[in-house]
Amino acid sequence: MPDTTHPLHTAVPGRWRDAARATGLLRPDGSVAQTVFAEMTQLAARTGAINLGQGFPDVGGPASVRAAAVAAIEAGHNQYAPGPGIPELRHTIAAHQHRHYGLDVDPDTEVLVTTGATEALAATILALAGPGDEVVTLEPFYDAHAACIALAGATHVRVPMLPAPALPDHATSGTGSAPAPGGFRLDVATLRAVVGPRTRLILVNTPHNPTGAVLTRAELDAIAAVSREHDAIVVTDEVYEHLVFDDATHVPIATLPGMAGRTLTISSAGKTYSFTGWKVGWVHGPAELVTAVRTVKQFLTYTSGTPFQHAVAQALADDDAPRALAASLAARRDLLCEGLADAGFGVSVPQGTYFVVADAAPLGFPDGVELCRRLPELAGVVAVPVSAFCATGDDGTPSATASALASSVRFTFVKREGVLRDAVAGLRRLGAAGG
Repeated sequence: MPDTTHPLHTAVPGRWRDAARATGLLRPDGSVAQTVFAEMTQLAARTGAINLGQGFPDVGGPASVRAAAVAAIEAGHNQYAPGPGIPELRHTIAAHQHRHYGLDVDPDTEVLVTTGATEALAATILALAGPGDEVVTLEPFYDAHAACIALAGATHVRVPMLPAPALPDHATSGTGSAPAPGGFRLDVATLRAVVGPRTRLILVNTPHNPTGAVLTRAELDAIAAVSREHDAIVVTDEVYEHLVFDDATHVPIATLPGMAGRTLTISSAGKTYSFTGWKVGWVHGPAELVTAVRTVKQFLTYTSGTPFQHAVAQALADDDAPRALAASLAARRDLLCEGLADAGFGVSVPQGTYFVVADAAPLGFPDGVELCRRLPELAGVVAVPVSAFCATGDDGTPSATASALASSVRFTFVKREGVLRDAVAGLRRLGAAGG
């Protein structure tokens, strides 16, 4: 008699399977694989390799902000915060948006504090999309985007972000953008082709994880135009908003003409202030949309992180710390990019975020997944294949974007300089050995 308690023989109904399938975790036999991020982190721990796969800082955030969290705990701010977030934080978020972008946001009706940006994304998609609706995202995409769309029962439609030379000539025609060689750019022609009457949400991530691209004003104008044409809501994931480099400029799409009334803007303190474990995020936009998101969010966590909310309210008033972090990250980016290029990788220099994408094909590795599993032994480093951020069909067939980026690997440079130098030394040994 078969063992029906074994997970491979137990049919557990529910939307969880849709989420697993959407993120490429549902195996043909019905079992669920762990994410490649968990796999690579475990690989780093098991081998002692330098973990450049998972994007978390290896140093703490500003001491004054840490002290503010301790002070909030000692002051007794340890019980439930109000569902929308403490008033001090909501007012600080509104002031931040006005100070940096000229956006006028009502802190009482147009701001919602969430358990990180991921919950803001989940609550937004679950609130506003459902069966019969289409949600358009960029590809590669943050894996939670696909999972939440599947949980909502909506259809995931993707627009490629590809290295500029790989885009067809028509892809950026008429956009006014001039892609930098080696950078990733939005395929505007595909965007215009796929957004239509069933499009409910257009989910935009800029600065973009994993490619490090910062969408240009022309690219954002194209997104805004199709959203207005088809009456779609734009949801922007802007968690790396302050971590941009060189002459790149982050432009919130809500600042474009006619877009404030149809945009929900999501961000968090985790990346900006190096407190990724605090999970304090927010969403703001028109009151009626925020009300819809809050209605769902209150049945997820309801509220969380009360002392951390108090500390983040203090942090968001400080513009110097993010500028210092961005300058430091730019230098560390250059260190890692130079090391990758010296090792023989094709490097797309990022304009923002924590990450750089490198093409391993010149080293003789057409499969980024295989390379990532071998990197600990070859270079003493762990990275993540970019294909993990792309879609696969129900039969396991990779999407066109996944195939185009099959040899690409994502490395993080949000580590101490000494750690990066050790990693670069290992990568150069890989290059010297000819792969």
